Amino acid sequence: MTHHQINLVKSSWKLVETIEPEAVGSIFYNYLFEIDPGVKPMFRNPIPAQSKKLISMLSYVVGKLDRLDDIVDEVVKLSRRHVGYGVTEEHYVAVGAALLLTLEKGLGNAWNEELKHAWGDCYSILSSAMIVASQCVTLDAA
Repeated sequence: MTHHQINLVKSSWKLVETIEPEAVGSIFYNYLFEIDPGVKPMFRNPIPAQSKKLISMLSYVVGKLDRLDDIVDEVVKLSRRHVGYGVTEEHYVAVGAALLLTLEKGLGNAWNEELKHAWGDCYSILSSAMIVASQCVTLDAA
């Protein structure tokens, strides 16, 4: 990601953080379950609680975008937990699509193609790292 993209993601996230986490999460999970209904059983926590976790993690990651090396261990731990929930590589595609749709809806007129690409690149980097980490977990189990 370029420095400009990082700034775009961070500034847009500040707008998202002004919205109630449960509202953002509700939009996200509605999109996710529309895109891939098969993931719904993976979520054992109530959606409001899950939403708070989602927003908290995204806030943490966005805050560290210019220092991604600082969060590598957290990304690996998160990936390992996701493997335990049954998350596969294909699920990351659905999550990415739901995230972009949620941001588009939440940011309204502030959403544009440049922001979409910045968030897409951001998610791609993070999901790729999680996928690689999950493959290591799978190999360790074999």
